[in-house]
Order: sequence, then C-alpha cells, then structure tokens
Amino acid sequence: MINFANNMNKKQVIKLFEEQKVRMEWDDEKEKWFFSIVDVCAVLTESKDPQAYWRKLKQRLKDEGNETVTNCHALKMKAADGKMRLTDVADMEQMFRLIQSIPSPKAEPFKQWMAKVASRRIDQMQDPELNFEQAYADYRRLGYSDRWINQRLKSIEVRKGLTDEWDRAGVKEGQQYASLTDIITQAWSGKTTRQYKHFKGLKKESLRDNMTNIELALNILAEASTTEISKAQNPKGFKQSAAVARKGGKIAGDARKKLEAQTGRSVISSEKASDYLPPVDRIQELPEDTED
Repeated sequence: MINFANNMNKKQVIKLFEEQKVRMEWDDEKEKWFFSIVDVCAVLTESKDPQAYWRKLKQRLKDEGNETVTNCHALKMKAADGKMRLTDVADMEQMFRLIQSIPSPKAEPFKQWMAKVASRRIDQMQDPELNFEQAYADYRRLGYSDRWINQRLKSIEVRKGLTDEWDRAGVKEGQQYASLTDIITQAWSGKTTRQYKHFKGLKKESLRDNMTNIELALNILAEASTTEISKAQNPKGFKQSAAVARKGGKIAGDARKKLEAQTGRSVISSEKASDYLPPVDRIQELPEDTED
C-alpha cells in the first residue's frame, strides 16, 4: 500500500474531501497523482449512481470529440467490495478539464484540494524528512503501533543503504535486487521470500509490512550486516554480492537460532497485519488530509 516504505514506484491511497473518499494513485516515474474519476463525480454531483453519471458524461464528451476523455486510462483500484477492479482515472491536469464539464458548487474547493494534495507530494519528494513523516502518518493511520512504525522506518533507512551499496557494486536494479533480497531472507529466516509470504497467507501485500517486531529486527540486522560486509569486502557485480548477501543473512540467522533456543519457539510467525489491525472500512484519514 505505501510507496516509500515498499520502494515501489506506485502508491495507492484513499484521501477524504468533505468526508467523501477519493481513491488516488501516485506514480513516481511520471511524478503524477491519478484520481478515480467516478469518486470525483460522486463528490461533485452527490449522485446515487456516480458510475452511471460518468458513463453518460464520458459518452457525451466523446461525441463532442473531447481529447481529455480519449487520453484518460484505467487503473486497478480497490473497490467497495475489497477487490481490485479497473476504474477510469485522470491526472490533475485532465481532472481540472473534466471538472469544467460537471456543474457543481464544489468544483472550485475541490480544485484547491487537489492542488494542495499535489503540492504536499512534491514537497515530500524534495525533502526526505517529510517523506518519512508521511510514511509515519500512513502507518499510524492504518493502526500500527508507534514501536512497530519506528522500527519499520529504520528498516527503510537500512534498506536504502543496502541498495546504494548494491548500486555501487554494479548490481542491476530489478531482478538482481530481488534475487539478492531472496538470498538474504532465506539465510536468516530459512524461507525464500515467496515461501515466507505463503506462510503468512500473503499475495501481493508487502512482506515487511506484515512482519512482527522481532521479524523486522532480524531483517534489519541481516540487511545492515550485508551492507557493512559489502563495504569492507568491496564486491563487484551480482555473483560476488550474492556471496556477501549469504554472509549478512547468516549473521541474522544465527541470532534467530540462538533466540529460538532460549525461548523454545520459532520467531518466524504466520501472523500478518490484518490479524491485529482494524478493518479497512474503519480506517480514517488523518485530519490534515481530510478537506481544505
């Protein structure tokens, strides 16, 4: 769900305008927010069937040769039933143009709200500290404890240090990063990333966002150890970095085994975030993200 935390290039969120939900997705590559058009129609028109309203408006604008509608595309976003479904989206510039076709007294306040949302994201991109603050707010909103959040943010910092080191060593971002991560994960947990996610009953969800405090601590130890060994041994390329990854992961793996010997139980837990966090339909946006 959280781009900064998961090092992904897309982030879907729900923000509130006058207590009405607006689904949005940030694309790092394009540096744009994309807004669910149906949600915006619901906000501006208060229609009982915003889907039908958008279908009629879309057809009318197409008949008029409106290029904005032609250039809009669809993204998978979480629907009311919890499933990911395709929905038409528009970037902020396209959304401004579409709003002109929707008679509503809320049009101008909504435009100001969109501009505020966009400005906040740009500020975060320019100031890493604000990005951390947003990540903290996002996790807090989802119901995570302060202790877990602090550790999760530390894991983000450690991960960034590791990927910087891989970049220096000439490791290619993408599949090679994923393969090295898998090596580290298996070395400390005894499971590949896929096996670990299957054990927790996860599909596309972030493994780290579903780790317990002790799992996160061991993962941090594994990645921090890998970074320090890499700096000391100066590996070149994927093959040498893979050997370093095994060493770093083993340090955390040895710590895990010693802890398990003392406690008499495995620290690799099947527990995931949904087992203890509030349901999605009870989640509310923080006050500063509600309305202008």
